[in-house]
Amino acid sequence: MSHTLAANFVHCVFSTKERRDLIAAELQERLYAYWVGIAENLGLKVLAAGGTSNHVHLLIGLPTSLTLAEVVQKLKANSSRWFEENGVQFEWQKGYGAFSVSPSLLTTVQAYIRNQEEHHRKRSFEEEFRALLDKSGVAYDAERLFAA
Repeated sequence: MSHTLAANFVHCVFSTKERRDLIAAELQERLYAYWVGIAENLGLKVLAAGGTSNHVHLLIGLPTSLTLAEVVQKLKANSSRWFEENGVQFEWQKGYGAFSVSPSLLTTVQAYIRNQEEHHRKRSFEEEFRALLDKSGVAYDAERLFAA
């Protein structure tokens, strides 16, 4: 085959350092739009973006030319700089969660990501993240999961 073809969709989750409320509501949509631009420059697609004041969810179409770690690092680094340029002293947590998404479930995950405000009226970030890990079968150390 002369071309590399793939359908790699990933639901990424990461929070602000110490889950501080640093993402003001009035900046959220601008942040998501900024990520769409960064993604286009990197050759990937942001299919959905959402979150709250202390964490974000991104559904991305991962290109074959970049690793997931590279993409997350570039999105986090560029957005940290963007926050600083917008007068916000900002830092992301070091790690992230990443969950593969079947093409048949893209619309379901997009709706989930876009309705973060509603989800977090009922459960905390920590509860949500544990549920994502459990549903995906990802093993984790409960004692250290949210350690700095």
